[in-house]
Amino acid sequence: MHTSKINKKWFIFSMMLIAANLRLPITIIPPLLSTIEKNLGIPKSLAGLITSIPLITFAILSPFIVKIAQKLGNELTIFIFFILLILGSYLRIIPTVWALMLGTFLAGVGIDSGNVLVPALIKDHLPNQIPLGTSLYTMSMLLVGAIGTALSGIFITKISLQATLAILSVVAIIAIIFWIPNLRYNQRDSTEVKTLPHYHSVWNQSLGWLITAFFGFQSLVYYSLITWLPSILETHGSSTIFASNLLTILQLSGLPCSFIVPFLSIKKNGLKALLTMLFIGYVVAPLGFLLPTANVVFLLIITIITGFGSGLAFNMAVIFFTEKTTNPYQTAEVSGIAQSAGYLLAAIGPVMFGFIENMARSWSLIIIILSFMSILLTISGILIARHQPIAE
Repeated sequence: MHTSKINKKWFIFSMMLIAANLRLPITIIPPLLSTIEKNLGIPKSLAGLITSIPLITFAILSPFIVKIAQKLGNELTIFIFFILLILGSYLRIIPTVWALMLGTFLAGVGIDSGNVLVPALIKDHLPNQIPLGTSLYTMSMLLVGAIGTALSGIFITKISLQATLAILSVVAIIAIIFWIPNLRYNQRDSTEVKTLPHYHSVWNQSLGWLITAFFGFQSLVYYSLITWLPSILETHGSSTIFASNLLTILQLSGLPCSFIVPFLSIKKNGLKALLTMLFIGYVVAPLGFLLPTANVVFLLIITIITGFGSGLAFNMAVIFFTEKTTNPYQTAEVSGIAQSAGYLLAAIGPVMFGFIENMARSWSLIIIILSFMSILLTISGILIARHQPIAE
């Protein structure tokens, strides 16, 4: 390990820049969809693929990224894949459908390297500061993702689609520049061969599958809400602008969880408190959207509580990656497979619920199903909390 040698402050700062790009290329797209449809002359179904492609990419590539990182090293793998993210982000500027779709795919590939490997790097380089590292990681991801949604909505009313994409993609260039010094601490299997015989696969124990279930349910609920909440609110009489603003508020409401979850997770009865809040935020609060009302105060309260629940779910999933494994290899493996299954569900969920709404002509059934999925999420969290970490 190189933990004792690495400049921890630099690692934390550069890690936060990497994390800032793990949702940004996705969250900047929703406010741009109508412009993309108009400029390229494509239907909504095809435009919807722009948000689904990265999720499908995560599902397919996450396990392979773990294998690649074991050969190349985590730091170098992130660097190489972020080059693909930058290429993909700027390829999307070309005003053609093929460039948009291929660029989105490459951006998804780049994002996935950070999704899978950053939790393992936090455990490796910050073994005594895992709660701090996890907090800063998730905060950067959620905050910049939410800011990106707001900025893309503002920029597209002032400048062109191409200029908007170009400006917001600069964040990835900044991140990769500041990541370069970390390459000197890159680790490969050849330098860690003595530890590998003690590395037990997480899939020989039930906890690995429980963590996968937890991440899967939280991904399904979150991305389904992100996709369809504006439509749900508009059917209740809310304006498009108000519905979009609530979507941004939902994302921002999860930010405090970046610090609350790591802090409480190490306290006695802390996980019990987190799971109770998760139940209220992700099972009970979304049921408020069943009421056909456009009351601003009511919808604002429900959205904030639901957003807080989403933050709890995501941050708890990341905590489980680090706290319920005993070495960086296990962390990367459980992170890779859990995110593969989770993002596959996330990609299927919005499409499935859109199909159900077309058949039922009502969002009520979808809201009830999402609350039921959140019950399963909470149950899996309870089982994980009671389980000992995966054996070395």
